[in-house]
Amino acid sequence: MPGTIIYTDEWHAYAHLPEYARSHSTVCHNPTRPGGPEFARDDDGDGIREVHCNTLEGTWTGLRNFLRPFRGISKHYLNQYIAIFEWASNLKAVTNEFIKALAGRTMNHKFGT
Repeated sequence: MPGTIIYTDEWHAYAHLPEYARSHSTVCHNPTRPGGPEFARDDDGDGIREVHCNTLEGTWTGLRNFLRPFRGISKHYLNQYIAIFEWASNLKAVTNEFIKALAGRTMNHKFGT
């Protein structure tokens, strides 16, 4: 997506992202770096540390915790489980329209009828 910035650590595989027209910013976890390791950085000075890779790490943890109760799933269906997790993670509010769609009702159908 245009304007998207990808935040990662300094793992060498990410160095090729600019070749694919992707903006890229990194944090350095190296403890031998002067000033100690860096885990988040505020580049624009607004007090919010926007350069970090914890969001993605937290997403992977969330996916693992989502899959754990299933006690193993078929690789054949993994993409469907991930799609459900992604959908649930992106859901910001439970609205009447959401409930209707979940129940398989049309948007102009009233509940209880």
